Amino acid sequence: MGHREDLLAAARRCLEERGYAHTTARDLVAASGTNLASIGYHFGSKDALLTAAMSESFREWAERVRALALAAEPDADPVRMLVASWGAMLTSFTEYRGLAVAFIEAMAQAERSPQLRAELADLYATSRAQVAHMITELSDLTEPQASTLAAFQIALCDGLLVQWLVNPDATPSPGDLVSALHAALTPRESGHLSG
Repeated sequence: MGHREDLLAAARRCLEERGYAHTTARDLVAASGTNLASIGYHFGSKDALLTAAMSESFREWAERVRALALAAEPDADPVRMLVASWGAMLTSFTEYRGLAVAFIEAMAQAERSPQLRAELADLYATSRAQVAHMITELSDLTEPQASTLAAFQIALCDGLLVQWLVNPDATPSPGDLVSALHAALTPRESGHLSG
């Protein structure tokens, strides 16, 4: 491996073990066996390196969720696949907890760092495109439909993740989510009498 790959691997370990807010450039150098100049040369900044490591981790995580969902519902229709993906998300949170916490820390830091905010916006755009691509592979949806569904999935995942980090036992299950969507989307009778 070269310095770039060593730095990315070290950044992932530091994110998992120390978190985003507590990882310093010196931590990254010590964990990678490289030098401070390597961070600037390959990534421009410590924040850019940490965001690149998160981006790689998100790609891996999305593939993991996809594999878990396909294993649970290999020949499912799109709705059952959607529900299976929610279960897969919840299952994967334990495995990716350290990175999830680091991501939440980065989101908080982005309020005061335009560069970090831009890097996280790029990360979201990349994640949406990746998830949309997976959706088009598994369904007959058009690209715009898949992109909209990808944005919904990511928003749902973010919300579930925050709730799970605070209280895993109170996080809605896939069945709870289906019930809530059904209740929200089912028209209610007005109860008004005409006459």
